[in-house]
Amino acid sequence: MNKKTIEQTMKWVLLGTAFVSLLILVGIIYFIFDNGFLAFMENGLWNFLFGQKWSLADNTFGALPLIIGSIYVTVGSILVAAPVSIAIAVFMTNIAPHFLREIVRPCIDLLVGIPSVVYGLIGMVFLVPLIREHLGPPGYSLLAAITVLILMTIPTIVSVSEDTLRAVPTKYKEASLALGATKWQTIWHVILPAAKSGIISAVILGVGRAIGEAMAIYMVIGNSFSIPKSLIDPSRTLTSNIVGQIEEAALGSTHIHALFGCGIILLLFVFVFNSISFTLSKKGVQA
Repeated sequence: MNKKTIEQTMKWVLLGTAFVSLLILVGIIYFIFDNGFLAFMENGLWNFLFGQKWSLADNTFGALPLIIGSIYVTVGSILVAAPVSIAIAVFMTNIAPHFLREIVRPCIDLLVGIPSVVYGLIGMVFLVPLIREHLGPPGYSLLAAITVLILMTIPTIVSVSEDTLRAVPTKYKEASLALGATKWQTIWHVILPAAKSGIISAVILGVGRAIGEAMAIYMVIGNSFSIPKSLIDPSRTLTSNIVGQIEEAALGSTHIHALFGCGIILLLFVFVFNSISFTLSKKGVQA
């Protein structure tokens, strides 16, 4: 085969692979909406989104405490994880000596790859008893879930933010230093603004991971169907609700439709976050 034939063959192979990936995505979305939309029909859209009762006996399913729990956990974790992650990324790219960077970077990559169930296990064994002893029972709480998510999202945000900061042209930094700016002034007024869109995208990706996390949250949050009034109250999220009840839900029942309805809400959340991330990344490339 000549070079042109090989190139054409690879072009069609890659095109076919992309098309299959698109079909799989469309199939997943169709399957979730096909089952989940029935939850809105059976319970009513308003009752499902704003109802506060989840009863298998009455076939009544309202997801408001789940939505609020998911928002609390996600926002609480990102408020801490985002600034800490950006600070670590700045330190790694502009301050840390080379030998330290070569040690810390593989550790961050390793943390990204640790399964979520391991984080949940650490939370159950170490964090939950600590909260129970010092802040009060039951220990399984919103605070435990937020803390576990902070540990999980920091490596992701650091990894993407670090790549973004490294992509800032060296001439920006050199020009700033040549004009008499200090290193901190250069970082704050030149490097961070230049990498702003990529850093925001990294934070949004962290939000996407936080709101979509299931197993680790299920292991430490307490899974109480109620709107938490404090950080040490147990709660439940959309993902932990699906994980905890999917085994006992009969196929074709109102219950399984309600769980798929939770999946639709999650899918919409993730779609919005990913769209924002894509838009900001695209603007960053064009700039």
